[in-house]
Amino acid sequence: MASTILVTGATGTIGTELVKALTNRGVTVRAGVHSIIKGDRLKHLNPDVQLVEIDYHKPDSLAVAFTGVERFFLLPPPTADQVELARLLLDAAQKAGVQQVVQLSAAGAGRDSQITIDRRHHEIEQLVAASGLSYVVLRPEGFMQNFATQHCETIRDEGKIYMPLAEAQVAYIDVRDIAAAAATLLTTDSAAHAGQAYHLTGPAALSGQQVAEALSQATGRTITYVPISDDEARAAMQDLPAERVQEMLELYADYRAGHAAAVAQEVATLAGHAPHTIQQFAHDYQAQFQPEA
Repeated sequence: MASTILVTGATGTIGTELVKALTNRGVTVRAGVHSIIKGDRLKHLNPDVQLVEIDYHKPDSLAVAFTGVERFFLLPPPTADQVELARLLLDAAQKAGVQQVVQLSAAGAGRDSQITIDRRHHEIEQLVAASGLSYVVLRPEGFMQNFATQHCETIRDEGKIYMPLAEAQVAYIDVRDIAAAAATLLTTDSAAHAGQAYHLTGPAALSGQQVAEALSQATGRTITYVPISDDEARAAMQDLPAERVQEMLELYADYRAGHAAAVAQEVATLAGHAPHTIQQFAHDYQAQFQPEA
């Protein structure tokens, strides 16, 4: 099926993997980026990727981004005005005659969660459902790749993972599996998925200690999970905006309450392969956890 697919949030962790997953599927991939210069690295994935600059304050840029697009991946920036940005994208998609949207939501958006992040995603889900477009919603749990970004420095320099999770377990998912599921949905004509919401998880619920053990095995180093308090976590995130810190603390509390431990089977169904294990993730990313020479 030849078509043009727009990926918003294309330079992010998930967006980059989705662009990669789509480039081998016989479709034209258009990557929505904040700046063409920042998006240039996507050309290294495939020189045929189309880069288009999206400026939410310039409606013309949205119209250009959606010209000729049949399907798109909805992932507005995770800012306080995320719902409004999603609305702008959906309005532009409607005007352009887009047929389908695949939305990246959050696991907690499907239940009565009071977490700020979940509430925003729930509002966006409602906008998507009311858009008139054929749609599918993906609700992933926490990302394994966060260990290679948010926690990379302390793992690399101290051999420690600091999180306020106590002994809570989370069914962490590799973002490559999210991208594979999204790529399938964006390149499949089947109406069976229309209007569905899929909970995406890894193959097991993991404690911080189990994550540390997998990283230790992959790196040949001793990496330790150190449970900390919310106050200690807040101090460690002092360089982040206050609202972002609060959102993260809410999420950690939700994890401690056991809301992220359920394991789902949707990745195998949608992606056609078993989800990556924490051991596979640790092996593939182990270079990022090694001390700098």
